[in-house]
Amino acid sequence: MSIDAPWSSGIRRAALTGRAPRVLYCTDTYSPQVNGVSVVTAGSVTGLRERGWEVGVVAPRYPSHPSPGVRFFVDDLGAADLHVDIPSVRFPPYPDIRLAAPLYSRVADAVRTFEPDLVHCATEFILGRVGQIVAQRARLPVVTSYHTDFSRYTDAYGAPWLRPTVSRYLARFHGRALRTYTPSDAARDDLLALGMRDVEVWGRTVDTDVFAPERRDPPLRRRLGVDGAFVFLHVGRLAAEKGVHELLEAFAFVRAALPAGSVHLIIAGGGPEEAALRAAAPPDVTFLGVLDRSLHLPRLYASADAFVFASTTETLGLVVLEAMSSGLPVIAPAAGGVADHLRHEENGLEVPANDPSRMARAMVRLVMNPRLRAALALGARRTADGLSWRNELDRLDVSYREVCAAHAGVSRPPSTSTIPPGSIAASQTGQRLEPPPRGVASARGLPFRVPGSRGVGGVSTEGEPSCRMPNT
Repeated sequence: MSIDAPWSSGIRRAALTGRAPRVLYCTDTYSPQVNGVSVVTAGSVTGLRERGWEVGVVAPRYPSHPSPGVRFFVDDLGAADLHVDIPSVRFPPYPDIRLAAPLYSRVADAVRTFEPDLVHCATEFILGRVGQIVAQRARLPVVTSYHTDFSRYTDAYGAPWLRPTVSRYLARFHGRALRTYTPSDAARDDLLALGMRDVEVWGRTVDTDVFAPERRDPPLRRRLGVDGAFVFLHVGRLAAEKGVHELLEAFAFVRAALPAGSVHLIIAGGGPEEAALRAAAPPDVTFLGVLDRSLHLPRLYASADAFVFASTTETLGLVVLEAMSSGLPVIAPAAGGVADHLRHEENGLEVPANDPSRMARAMVRLVMNPRLRAALALGARRTADGLSWRNELDRLDVSYREVCAAHAGVSRPPSTSTIPPGSIAASQTGQRLEPPPRGVASARGLPFRVPGSRGVGGVSTEGEPSCRMPNT
């Protein structure tokens, strides 16, 4: 298939072979690096393959032996049907981040080889943008993810004057997509305010089997020297926008107010602020660096007593959900995506943003009231239990097929749709797509059926193959 050929050519061949639907992810972060974006993307790859999709990934190439101070993880997540690694270099201010080369030809080759039905640009940077260009020239439908509010990072990095420029870039990037996925109501509202036409809240989930209170490990507490202390935990990147310096300031107040040795703060994660934070930390603070997410982090979460978080720029706050799933009360500002899940005196304690003294009062309150801590711990786990990864993947499967159908000009009347119970929320937000204008795509059929429909365009396919190509 020529990279500038209509999408219909790949669709027609797929229809003849009856192959599975295909999606190609273009992302600037992926396994073995682990962060909120890479974890969600890799989990989507695995879940979609379990639901009958063939999945390709274009991502940066990571060094097999990273230089000192650069930390990657060993998680083998999201094994894709096609994995194209693009040469990359480290980003000097933040060596954990890889900057991929803008190799249009490599991404175009991936599209020719894989012939995806949909391209998902999961990040707004080099590979996400190149993926958009390739997909548009191939007349493929494009969706995007909005995981991070980079416009708010400008304040944390001392350049608030850049915020309008960053916001305009984000608006242009996501404005090219047929649908944008974001994990919180606050992020959806931000995107709609930027003029996005179709935003779906998706990805509010956590693996409650991996992150569970049962993984509490008393020997680990003894090895860390905190067996008799109340342990506060923070997990995340050590970067300016995360507000970890506020946690250190708050903990200094707590330590001064309570008996010596009765409290301890553990910080897991790495980033450009790590050296400065270590230098500024009071006694009774332990930095563990970056830990293996599947092997060590679940036990660390469950072995702490409460989770503290100061960031106000999260679209989801995955670590907050992991802490709740592990049975930890959360003390944090109800900002961004965290506000969707934090319930004051139900699963944690809400504190004002950028106020270490109020954070310290909440921390002391939890230490001094074991009954409250126990009640909040139960509430935290109940919150996590309601966030099923399986249901979110079912929703993504349905949503992708809707986008492909809309791009191909196939209507799916609501009367013919039957959504499996629990697979897609009745309160799902975001506008639904209208068929594109004539000329956007010449295909009028799909190589797969939209689940729950009677067939392509509502035409019954009973007794016929699952794909039908109408005359064009």
